[in-house]
Amino acid sequence: MNIKGFSASAVAAGIRYAGRLDLGLIYSTIPAVTAGVFTRNQVKAAPVIIDMERLKQGRAQAILVNSGCANACTGTKGMEAALATSFLLSSSLDIPDEMVLLSSTGVIGEQLNVDAFASSMGKLVAGLDEEKFEEVARAIMTTDTVPKTVCRTVTIGGHEVNFMGMAKGAGMIMPNMATMLSFVVTDAQISFPELQESLRQAADRTFNRITVDGDTSTNDMVLVMANGTASNEWIDEENLVGRQLFQETLEGVLKELALKIISDGEGATKCITIRVCGAREEAEAEQMARTVANSSLVKTAFFGEDANWGRIIAAMGRSGVRFHPDRVDIAFDNVVLVRNGLALGKEAEAAATEILKQKNISVCIDLKDGAGCEEIYTCDFSIDYVKINADYRS
Repeated sequence: MNIKGFSASAVAAGIRYAGRLDLGLIYSTIPAVTAGVFTRNQVKAAPVIIDMERLKQGRAQAILVNSGCANACTGTKGMEAALATSFLLSSSLDIPDEMVLLSSTGVIGEQLNVDAFASSMGKLVAGLDEEKFEEVARAIMTTDTVPKTVCRTVTIGGHEVNFMGMAKGAGMIMPNMATMLSFVVTDAQISFPELQESLRQAADRTFNRITVDGDTSTNDMVLVMANGTASNEWIDEENLVGRQLFQETLEGVLKELALKIISDGEGATKCITIRVCGAREEAEAEQMARTVANSSLVKTAFFGEDANWGRIIAAMGRSGVRFHPDRVDIAFDNVVLVRNGLALGKEAEAAATEILKQKNISVCIDLKDGAGCEEIYTCDFSIDYVKINADYRS
């Protein structure tokens, strides 16, 4: 899918490794309404700090993103390096420097190789093309095994509105306000307050519901650029129908990207939905589901295809949510394993074990204590996860 006014480019700049795409560019020929959400980790990378300040204007024209170096915990030198790369790009594109947003991913604590950016900037800008969005998705991969992209189209007020999104992430994933890196471009005509609020809500319902390993990165961000070339009626506070359609489509894009991250979790062999219902409040349902989803014992049991529901109810018990253990039902997909806090026997366990051989699994927990219901998406915890992260810097 091509979106009028947007183009992309990616090159092998040699930022960390030779011969692999590691520097990407997304560009809008006209200033685009742009919104962002960022990590709440108090340790923030230089690009995050810069973008949070620049996005106060609600407009941007370019996103410059690199893999191989996070440019986090790099002090004044790291901030100067980030600003230098921004100036290199803005000069090459002949746009105001504050219209450039920056993003980095990779090893924390290492200084950014500005020379690699300088020697590659001409080729990067010259390579801008409507067909190269997928190449940028490849350039931002670190431990990802596949690029992650999504396209959607929706009709708003008689006009087709297009969305194209990408994300990277496989480890250090339990977003808090944003996640890993994700960029979405759309030709929608939308005001900044509506775009920012739509993104905040969509991220909260999607990226903020996934966990691979319980870690929140220093570089997490989601950016959405809307250049208005669809010429739909303005989506603002008065256009409630348009806002709802936009919100639903953006959330659909982000959810598909979020589930792609879970599917590609470092060493993952299974995608697991933890659904808690019957809680007194939705917040309590989310809290309990997140505790179960982050339990290393639960995740390793799924990897071993062991229907060990005791690990699940133990995690529930330390979640901080008050409930009645003697009311709890637990099911794997449609196989009920526990009823009113008691196991249903060997036959039910054998059926649940068969469910665990699948790639996609749902764990359904019913507390029977209210109407609160929430889902968290996670993956299993394999031997390969340890190997990948033990060797990450080598």
